[in-house]
Amino acid sequence: MKRQRVLCALIAAGVLLAGGSFAWADVLLTGAGSTFDAPFFLRAFYEYNRENGVQVNYQSIGSGGGIQQFTAKTVDFGASDVPLAPAELRAAEAAGGPVVQLPVTLGGVVIAYNLPNGPAHIKLDQQTLADIFLGKVTNWNDPEIARLNPGISFPNLSIVVVHRADGSGTTYIFTDYMAHISPQWKAQVGTSKVVSWPAPSSVGAKGNEGVAGQIRNTPGAIGYLELAYVLENNIQYAAVRNRAGRYVYPTVETVRAAASHKPNVSPTDFSIVDMPGADSYPICGYSWVMLWQHQPDPAKGKELVKLMRWLVTDGQSYATRVRYVALPPNVQAEAIKALAGVST
Repeated sequence: MKRQRVLCALIAAGVLLAGGSFAWADVLLTGAGSTFDAPFFLRAFYEYNRENGVQVNYQSIGSGGGIQQFTAKTVDFGASDVPLAPAELRAAEAAGGPVVQLPVTLGGVVIAYNLPNGPAHIKLDQQTLADIFLGKVTNWNDPEIARLNPGISFPNLSIVVVHRADGSGTTYIFTDYMAHISPQWKAQVGTSKVVSWPAPSSVGAKGNEGVAGQIRNTPGAIGYLELAYVLENNIQYAAVRNRAGRYVYPTVETVRAAASHKPNVSPTDFSIVDMPGADSYPICGYSWVMLWQHQPDPAKGKELVKLMRWLVTDGQSYATRVRYVALPPNVQAEAIKALAGVST
Protein backbone atom coordinates (compact mmCIF):
# COMPACT_ATOMS: atom_id res chain seq x y z
CA MET A 1 0.00 0.00 0.00
CA LYS A 2 2.86 2.36 0.79
CA ARG A 3 4.30 1.85 -2.71
CA GLN A 4 0.87 2.47 -4.24
CA ARG A 5 0.50 5.73 -2.31
CA VAL A 6 3.94 6.82 -3.49
CA LEU A 7 3.07 6.04 -7.11
CA CYS A 8 -0.23 7.91 -6.80
CA ALA A 9 1.62 10.89 -5.38
CA LEU A 10 4.08 10.80 -8.27
CA ILE A 11 1.26 10.58 -10.79
CA ALA A 12 -0.31 13.61 -9.14
CA ALA A 13 3.05 15.37 -9.38
CA GLY A 14 3.24 14.39 -13.04
CA VAL A 15 -0.16 15.97 -13.66
CA LEU A 16 1.09 19.14 -12.03
CA LEU A 17 4.17 19.07 -14.21
CA ALA A 18 2.02 18.59 -17.30
CA GLY A 19 -0.09 21.57 -16.29
CA GLY A 20 2.93 23.83 -16.03
CA SER A 21 2.35 24.64 -12.36
CA PHE A 22 6.05 24.98 -11.54
CA ALA A 23 6.60 28.51 -12.76
CA TRP A 24 10.24 28.46 -11.64
CA ALA A 25 11.20 25.77 -14.15
CA ASP A 26 13.72 26.93 -16.75
CA VAL A 27 12.78 24.52 -19.54
CA LEU A 28 9.64 22.67 -20.64
CA LEU A 29 10.07 19.49 -22.67
CA THR A 30 7.12 17.60 -24.09
CA GLY A 31 6.68 13.94 -24.93
CA ALA A 32 3.91 11.46 -25.64
CA GLY A 33 3.34 7.76 -26.13
CA SER A 34 3.78 4.50 -24.26
CA THR A 35 1.61 3.84 -21.22
CA PHE A 36 3.98 0.92 -20.51
CA ASP A 37 6.58 3.57 -19.61
CA ALA A 38 4.35 5.91 -17.64
CA PRO A 39 5.06 4.81 -14.03
CA PHE A 40 8.82 4.94 -14.67
CA PHE A 41 8.68 8.22 -16.59
CA LEU A 42 6.55 9.95 -13.97
CA ARG A 43 8.93 8.96 -11.20
CA ALA A 44 12.09 9.74 -13.18
CA PHE A 45 10.86 13.05 -14.62
CA TYR A 46 9.65 14.15 -11.19
CA GLU A 47 13.10 13.54 -9.74
CA TYR A 48 14.83 15.21 -12.69
CA ASN A 49 12.64 18.26 -12.26
CA ARG A 50 13.61 18.48 -8.58
CA GLU A 51 17.29 18.26 -9.41
CA ASN A 52 17.47 20.36 -12.57
CA GLY A 53 14.40 22.58 -12.76
CA VAL A 54 13.37 21.04 -16.09
CA GLN A 55 9.69 20.27 -16.58
CA VAL A 56 8.69 17.27 -18.65
CA ASN A 57 5.10 17.14 -19.82
CA TYR A 58 4.59 13.49 -20.78
CA GLN A 59 1.25 12.37 -22.18
CA SER A 60 0.57 8.68 -21.55
CA ILE A 61 -1.56 8.02 -24.65
CA GLY A 62 -0.19 4.76 -26.05
CA SER A 63 2.66 3.99 -28.42
CA GLY A 64 0.59 4.58 -31.55
CA GLY A 65 -0.47 8.02 -30.34
CA GLY A 66 3.10 8.86 -29.38
CA ILE A 67 4.35 7.99 -32.86
CA GLN A 68 1.60 10.11 -34.41
CA GLN A 69 2.35 13.14 -32.22
CA PHE A 70 6.09 12.81 -32.78
CA THR A 71 5.62 12.60 -36.55
CA ALA A 72 3.28 15.61 -36.42
CA LYS A 73 6.08 17.46 -34.53
CA THR A 74 3.73 18.45 -31.70
CA VAL A 75 6.06 16.96 -29.05
CA ASP A 76 9.82 16.94 -28.51
CA PHE A 77 10.02 13.16 -28.18
CA GLY A 78 7.85 10.12 -28.67
CA ALA A 79 7.89 6.85 -26.73
CA SER A 80 6.92 3.42 -28.00
CA ASP A 81 7.38 -0.16 -26.82
CA VAL A 82 8.38 -1.08 -30.35
CA PRO A 83 10.67 0.93 -32.65
CA LEU A 84 9.24 2.61 -35.70
CA ALA A 85 8.15 0.26 -38.46
CA PRO A 86 9.67 1.01 -41.90
CA ALA A 87 6.58 2.89 -43.10
CA GLU A 88 6.38 4.86 -39.84
CA LEU A 89 10.07 5.73 -40.09
CA ARG A 90 9.65 6.97 -43.67
CA ALA A 91 6.71 9.15 -42.63
CA ALA A 92 8.63 10.62 -39.71
CA GLU A 93 11.71 11.33 -41.83
CA ALA A 94 9.54 13.05 -44.42
CA ALA A 95 8.13 15.27 -41.66
CA GLY A 96 11.26 16.16 -39.72
CA GLY A 97 14.37 14.52 -41.10
CA PRO A 98 16.45 11.65 -39.68
CA VAL A 99 15.21 10.00 -36.47
CA VAL A 100 17.29 8.66 -33.58
CA GLN A 101 15.77 5.80 -31.55
CA LEU A 102 17.16 4.63 -28.23
CA PRO A 103 16.07 2.07 -25.62
CA VAL A 104 15.03 3.68 -22.34
CA THR A 105 13.51 0.95 -20.18
CA LEU A 106 12.98 -2.79 -19.90
CA GLY A 107 9.94 -4.52 -18.47
CA GLY A 108 7.65 -7.52 -18.45
CA VAL A 109 4.15 -8.00 -19.83
CA VAL A 110 2.03 -9.90 -17.31
CA ILE A 111 -0.99 -12.16 -17.84
CA ALA A 112 -3.45 -10.71 -15.33
CA TYR A 113 -6.88 -12.05 -14.44
CA ASN A 114 -9.88 -11.62 -12.14
CA LEU A 115 -11.18 -14.74 -10.37
CA PRO A 116 -13.33 -13.69 -7.38
CA ASN A 117 -12.15 -15.57 -4.29
CA GLY A 118 -9.62 -17.32 -6.51
CA PRO A 119 -5.87 -17.80 -6.07
CA ALA A 120 -3.42 -14.94 -6.37
CA HIS A 121 -1.53 -16.90 -9.02
CA ILE A 122 -2.19 -19.71 -11.48
CA LYS A 123 -0.08 -21.50 -14.08
CA LEU A 124 -0.58 -21.15 -17.83
CA ASP A 125 1.37 -22.92 -20.56
CA GLN A 126 1.85 -21.79 -24.14
CA GLN A 127 -0.99 -23.87 -25.64
CA THR A 128 -3.57 -22.87 -23.04
CA LEU A 129 -2.64 -19.20 -23.23
CA ALA A 130 -3.00 -19.27 -27.00
CA ASP A 131 -6.30 -21.16 -26.79
CA ILE A 132 -7.73 -18.59 -24.35
CA PHE A 133 -6.84 -15.58 -26.49
CA LEU A 134 -7.88 -17.37 -29.71
CA GLY A 135 -11.31 -17.98 -28.16
CA LYS A 136 -11.00 -21.77 -28.02
CA VAL A 137 -11.09 -21.93 -24.21
CA THR A 138 -14.03 -19.83 -23.06
CA ASN A 139 -14.75 -20.85 -19.45
CA TRP A 140 -12.53 -20.90 -16.38
CA ASN A 141 -13.63 -24.44 -15.51
CA ASP A 142 -12.23 -25.79 -18.80
CA PRO A 143 -10.20 -29.01 -18.22
CA GLU A 144 -7.28 -27.45 -20.14
CA ILE A 145 -6.83 -24.87 -17.35
CA ALA A 146 -7.60 -27.33 -14.55
CA ARG A 147 -4.91 -29.84 -15.58
CA LEU A 148 -2.23 -27.16 -15.20
CA ASN A 149 -3.47 -26.19 -11.74
CA PRO A 150 -4.22 -29.31 -9.67
CA GLY A 151 -5.89 -28.59 -6.34
CA ILE A 152 -7.54 -25.39 -7.54
CA SER A 153 -11.32 -25.40 -8.02
CA PHE A 154 -12.14 -23.14 -10.94
CA PRO A 155 -15.63 -21.61 -11.16
CA ASN A 156 -18.15 -21.99 -13.96
CA LEU A 157 -17.39 -18.48 -15.17
CA SER A 158 -17.05 -17.16 -18.71
CA ILE A 159 -13.65 -15.84 -19.73
CA VAL A 160 -13.58 -12.22 -20.89
CA VAL A 161 -10.48 -11.35 -22.91
CA VAL A 162 -9.38 -7.76 -22.22
CA HIS A 163 -7.02 -6.09 -24.68
CA ARG A 164 -5.81 -2.66 -25.67
CA ALA A 165 -8.20 -0.65 -27.83
CA ASP A 166 -5.52 1.84 -28.91
CA GLY A 167 -2.31 1.44 -30.90
CA SER A 168 -0.11 -0.18 -28.28
CA GLY A 169 3.50 -1.26 -27.98
CA THR A 170 2.42 -3.49 -25.10
CA THR A 171 0.11 -5.21 -27.58
CA TYR A 172 3.04 -5.57 -29.96
CA ILE A 173 5.15 -7.32 -27.31
CA PHE A 174 2.26 -9.61 -26.34
CA THR A 175 1.31 -10.50 -29.93
CA ASP A 176 4.98 -11.00 -30.80
CA TYR A 177 5.15 -13.59 -28.04
CA MET A 178 1.90 -15.23 -29.17
CA ALA A 179 3.22 -15.48 -32.72
CA HIS A 180 6.35 -17.19 -31.38
CA ILE A 181 4.41 -19.85 -29.47
CA SER A 182 1.34 -20.44 -31.67
CA PRO A 183 1.46 -21.10 -35.43
CA GLN A 184 -2.29 -20.46 -35.59
CA TRP A 185 -1.88 -17.06 -33.91
CA LYS A 186 0.96 -16.16 -36.26
CA ALA A 187 -1.12 -17.04 -39.32
CA GLN A 188 -4.49 -15.75 -38.14
CA VAL A 189 -3.69 -12.69 -35.97
CA GLY A 190 -0.03 -11.78 -36.39
CA THR A 191 2.17 -9.25 -34.59
CA SER A 192 1.26 -5.58 -34.47
CA LYS A 193 0.33 -2.64 -32.25
CA VAL A 194 -3.29 -3.14 -33.39
CA VAL A 195 -4.80 -6.54 -34.27
CA SER A 196 -8.22 -8.12 -34.77
CA TRP A 197 -8.90 -10.08 -31.61
CA PRO A 198 -10.41 -13.49 -32.38
CA ALA A 199 -12.00 -14.39 -29.03
CA PRO A 200 -15.76 -13.57 -29.18
CA SER A 201 -15.62 -12.23 -25.61
CA SER A 202 -12.88 -9.68 -26.40
CA VAL A 203 -13.26 -6.23 -24.79
CA GLY A 204 -10.95 -3.29 -25.49
CA ALA A 205 -9.70 -0.55 -23.15
CA LYS A 206 -7.33 2.38 -23.65
CA GLY A 207 -3.90 2.33 -22.08
CA ASN A 208 -2.43 -0.02 -19.50
CA GLU A 209 -4.48 1.98 -17.02
CA GLY A 210 -7.71 1.18 -18.85
CA VAL A 211 -6.91 -2.52 -19.16
CA ALA A 212 -6.06 -2.70 -15.45
CA GLY A 213 -9.38 -1.07 -14.57
CA GLN A 214 -11.34 -3.31 -16.92
CA ILE A 215 -9.77 -6.46 -15.45
CA ARG A 216 -10.37 -5.33 -11.88
CA ASN A 217 -14.03 -4.56 -12.61
CA THR A 218 -14.85 -7.66 -14.68
CA PRO A 219 -15.16 -11.06 -12.96
CA GLY A 220 -13.71 -13.68 -15.28
CA ALA A 221 -11.47 -11.23 -17.13
CA ILE A 222 -7.99 -12.00 -18.40
CA GLY A 223 -5.62 -9.62 -20.16
CA TYR A 224 -2.04 -8.38 -20.48
CA LEU A 225 -0.43 -5.55 -18.54
CA GLU A 226 2.95 -4.08 -17.75
CA LEU A 227 4.22 -5.46 -14.44
CA ALA A 228 4.05 -2.20 -12.47
CA TYR A 229 0.32 -1.83 -13.15
CA VAL A 230 -0.40 -5.36 -11.91
CA LEU A 231 1.53 -4.93 -8.68
CA GLU A 232 0.27 -1.45 -7.88
CA ASN A 233 -3.36 -2.45 -8.51
CA ASN A 234 -3.07 -5.76 -6.62
CA ILE A 235 -4.34 -7.81 -9.57
CA GLN A 236 -4.03 -11.60 -9.75
CA TYR A 237 -1.50 -12.83 -12.31
CA ALA A 238 -0.11 -16.00 -13.83
CA ALA A 239 3.19 -17.84 -13.92
CA VAL A 240 3.86 -18.61 -17.59
CA ARG A 241 5.64 -21.71 -18.85
CA ASN A 242 8.83 -20.63 -20.58
CA ARG A 243 10.85 -22.17 -23.37
CA ALA A 244 12.83 -24.26 -20.89
CA GLY A 245 9.61 -25.81 -19.57
CA ARG A 246 9.53 -23.97 -16.25
CA TYR A 247 6.64 -21.90 -14.89
CA VAL A 248 8.11 -18.49 -14.22
CA TYR A 249 6.60 -15.46 -12.49
CA PRO A 250 7.23 -11.98 -13.89
CA THR A 251 9.76 -10.25 -11.65
CA VAL A 252 12.63 -7.83 -12.08
CA GLU A 253 14.99 -10.81 -11.84
CA THR A 254 13.22 -13.02 -14.41
CA VAL A 255 12.88 -10.15 -16.92
CA ARG A 256 16.58 -9.39 -16.45
CA ALA A 257 17.36 -13.07 -17.01
CA ALA A 258 15.46 -13.06 -20.31
CA ALA A 259 17.20 -9.90 -21.54
CA SER A 260 20.62 -11.37 -20.71
CA HIS A 261 20.21 -13.86 -23.54
CA LYS A 262 20.18 -11.05 -26.10
CA PRO A 263 22.86 -8.60 -24.99
CA ASN A 264 22.60 -6.36 -28.05
CA VAL A 265 19.40 -4.79 -29.35
CA SER A 266 18.78 -2.22 -32.05
CA PRO A 267 15.78 -0.49 -33.69
CA THR A 268 15.79 -3.27 -36.31
CA ASP A 269 16.54 -6.23 -34.01
CA PHE A 270 14.79 -5.76 -30.70
CA SER A 271 12.51 -8.70 -29.80
CA ILE A 272 13.32 -10.48 -26.53
CA VAL A 273 10.19 -12.61 -26.18
CA ASP A 274 10.43 -16.38 -25.68
CA MET A 275 14.10 -16.25 -24.72
CA PRO A 276 15.95 -19.41 -23.63
CA GLY A 277 17.06 -19.99 -20.04
CA ALA A 278 15.50 -21.69 -17.06
CA ASP A 279 14.89 -18.40 -15.22
CA SER A 280 13.69 -16.32 -18.18
CA TYR A 281 10.22 -14.81 -18.08
CA PRO A 282 8.97 -15.19 -21.66
CA ILE A 283 7.01 -11.97 -22.32
CA CYS A 284 9.44 -9.04 -22.06
CA GLY A 285 10.46 -6.04 -24.09
CA TYR A 286 12.40 -2.82 -24.27
CA SER A 287 10.71 0.52 -24.73
CA TRP A 288 12.14 3.17 -27.04
CA VAL A 289 12.28 6.94 -27.36
CA MET A 290 12.30 8.78 -30.68
CA LEU A 291 14.19 12.06 -31.16
CA TRP A 292 14.93 14.21 -34.17
CA GLN A 293 18.58 13.86 -35.19
CA HIS A 294 18.69 17.55 -36.08
CA GLN A 295 17.01 19.40 -33.22
CA PRO A 296 14.95 22.37 -34.47
CA ASP A 297 15.54 24.38 -31.27
CA PRO A 298 19.24 24.17 -30.26
CA ALA A 299 18.72 25.29 -26.65
CA LYS A 300 15.83 22.93 -26.06
CA GLY A 301 17.64 20.19 -27.96
CA LYS A 302 20.62 20.37 -25.62
CA GLU A 303 18.33 20.01 -22.60
CA LEU A 304 16.52 17.10 -24.26
CA VAL A 305 19.79 15.25 -24.89
CA LYS A 306 20.89 15.91 -21.29
CA LEU A 307 17.57 14.54 -20.02
CA MET A 308 17.81 11.40 -22.12
CA ARG A 309 21.46 10.80 -21.22
CA TRP A 310 20.48 10.98 -17.54
CA LEU A 311 17.39 8.81 -18.13
CA VAL A 312 19.36 5.91 -19.65
CA THR A 313 22.14 6.08 -17.00
CA ASP A 314 21.58 7.55 -13.52
CA GLY A 315 17.82 7.71 -14.06
CA GLN A 316 17.70 3.92 -14.31
CA SER A 317 17.92 3.78 -10.51
CA TYR A 318 14.29 4.94 -10.45
CA ALA A 319 13.23 2.16 -12.84
CA THR A 320 13.88 -0.55 -10.27
CA ARG A 321 11.87 1.35 -7.64
CA VAL A 322 8.69 1.01 -9.71
CA ARG A 323 9.31 -2.63 -10.80
CA TYR A 324 11.09 -2.08 -14.10
CA VAL A 325 14.53 -3.48 -14.91
CA ALA A 326 17.47 -1.11 -15.19
CA LEU A 327 18.95 -1.14 -18.68
CA PRO A 328 21.90 -3.54 -18.89
CA PRO A 329 25.25 -1.68 -19.13
CA ASN A 330 25.79 -2.65 -22.77
CA VAL A 331 22.32 -1.39 -23.71
CA GLN A 332 23.00 1.85 -21.84
CA ALA A 333 26.16 2.19 -23.91
CA GLU A 334 24.15 1.72 -27.13
CA ALA A 335 21.69 4.40 -26.00
CA ILE A 336 24.51 6.84 -25.26
CA LYS A 337 26.02 6.08 -28.65
CA ALA A 338 22.69 6.83 -30.32
CA LEU A 339 22.38 10.12 -28.43
CA ALA A 340 25.80 11.16 -29.70
CA GLY A 341 24.23 11.34 -33.16
CA VAL A 342 21.76 14.06 -32.13
CA SER A 343 22.91 17.46 -33.28
CA THR A 344 21.91 20.60 -31.42
